[in-house]
Amino acid sequence: MKTTVEIDDDLLRQAKLRAAERGESLRSLLERGLQRELEATDTRPTRYEFRDASVAGGWVKPEFLPWHWDKVREVAYEDPDS
Repeated sequence: MKTTVEIDDDLLRQAKLRAAERGESLRSLLERGLQRELEATDTRPTRYEFRDASVAGGWVKPEFLPWHWDKVREVAYEDPDS
């Protein structure tokens, strides 16, 4: 199928040079590059992986352990200038 695409002049020159160095057509170089990009995109995880932020994961400061909401609330409402 034929299509028209605008490509940066410098990028096109580099692509033509690379194709010539490899003894292939610009078309085959572009098709191969596009195919690789599409295949790489398909291998990305489809869901976000959350890091372990549990208490056992070590993110809680020791002064909050054992977990007490009163202490958390106290620190959250402290006057930072005092």
